[in-house]
Amino acid sequence: MSGLIVPVKGFTPRVDGSAFIAPNATLVGDVEIAANASIWFGVILRGDGPGIRVGENSNLQDGTVVHVAARGLMTVVGRDVTVGHMALLHACEVQDGAFIGMHSTVLDGAVVESQAMVAAGAVVTPRKIVRKGELWAGNPAQKLRDLTEKDFESFRRIAAGYVELARSYRVEP
Repeated sequence: MSGLIVPVKGFTPRVDGSAFIAPNATLVGDVEIAANASIWFGVILRGDGPGIRVGENSNLQDGTVVHVAARGLMTVVGRDVTVGHMALLHACEVQDGAFIGMHSTVLDGAVVESQAMVAAGAVVTPRKIVRKGELWAGNPAQKLRDLTEKDFESFRRIAAGYVELARSYRVEP
C-alpha cells in the first residue's frame, strides 16, 4: 500500500492488497478500498464522519475529492465505476458500472444509478437521481439523452483499462 494513510476517530483506512494507491493519494479515517480498485495521484478520500466505500475494479482518477456529510451521509462508489479527473463526490452514491466525467460534482444524497453517466463538468444537485441508462449534463445537471450499448461498452472498456494500468504501476520497480 502507498499513499498517505491517516487514522482518525478510531478508524484506519482499509485497502485490499490488490488495489493501487498512488504515492500522493490521501486516505483518511473510515475508508475501504476493494480489490483491483485504483486511487490515482492527488486523490483525497476523507472519511472523518460516516465512511467511504470504493468497490472492486473502480478507479478514482487524478485530483478527485471524496467526502462525507456530518449529518450521517456516507459516500459509496460501487464496482466497475470510472470517476474522471478532478471530480467531487460528496455524501452520495455512485452505483455499479456508472461513469462520472472529469471535473463533475455529485452532491449530498444524490444517486447515480448503475450504468448511468454524469458528463464532464456537470453538477448533480442534492438528492437528485440519475437513472440507469441516462446521461446527465449541465449545471445544474439534467437529463440530456439515453445512453446506448456503445456507451456501456465504452464504460466497461475504460474501467477494465484502468485495472490493467493500475497493475502495471504495482509491478514497476
